[in-house]
Amino acid sequence: MIELQNGPAERVSEHGSAPALSVRGLVKRFGKADALGGVDIEVRPGQLVGLLGPNGAGKSTLTKIACGLVRPTSGKVEIFGARAGSRQACRAIGYLAELFRYPGWLTADEVLRLHQRLAGSRGGSIERGRLLERVGLNAAAGKRVGAMSKGMQQRLGVAQALVGSPRLLLLDEPTSALDPGGRRDMRTLLEELRAEGVAVLLNSHLLSEVELVCDHVVIVDRGHVVEAGRLEELARPRGVEVELASGARLFEGISRDDVPELVERLVAEGERIYGLRVRSATLEEVYLDAVAEEGE
Repeated sequence: MIELQNGPAERVSEHGSAPALSVRGLVKRFGKADALGGVDIEVRPGQLVGLLGPNGAGKSTLTKIACGLVRPTSGKVEIFGARAGSRQACRAIGYLAELFRYPGWLTADEVLRLHQRLAGSRGGSIERGRLLERVGLNAAAGKRVGAMSKGMQQRLGVAQALVGSPRLLLLDEPTSALDPGGRRDMRTLLEELRAEGVAVLLNSHLLSEVELVCDHVVIVDRGHVVEAGRLEELARPRGVEVELASGARLFEGISRDDVPELVERLVAEGERIYGLRVRSATLEEVYLDAVAEEGE
């Protein structure tokens, strides 16, 4: 069982110590193919977790099972202690699908009003206005979806996922259509939600975005969890990069404690040192290593 430890902003939910998302022994077969081959994940309130993996790894299947849209072959998935797909579990989650579509003739306000009815939210116009403002669409309440840019539609999708103040957000590629400014705004929003005790499972191919905003990552490949933990735990040392007259050179297997001896040796060899940096693995390097090892 891979357990992701509590983040610093965690708050106790009304279900006590129950995790926001608990996945145990999850298996999903489509015919003879295993989309998920026994996945164990636990996400606590106040955590922002990046779910990573190549196409076909099982990420979207896992998310849809958590939403109750797909039934597992075996295993258990619970939302704050309630079975995934139950009324109690559905009331606790907000979901943004990767390929969502809203009728082009509806306005932003009407899309949120529809989802308030579906979610049983009684927030009314006050909630709708607050959510549109939160995603930067407060001036577009009366704008029709068909006249919106892809980025505006993406922001509206996030606002829809927040209807009813869910305590667990399941977001599938929420920044895919956003420009750099929009991605920055999304990071700010996700950090605010984490501080409010909301748990977020973020499915994304943008590793740089995940590295900036998530405190934990789970890497899935071929239906199995191949790596999981806090970013600083996964950022294994890569060595020391030294800028010499001949260019940058990476000394692998060298740690921070070895730097003085390395510098002394290089100077003794007649090298001139212009800069030095202790390197750790980036999330992209961790991801590529994990996926490559699984494929061997």
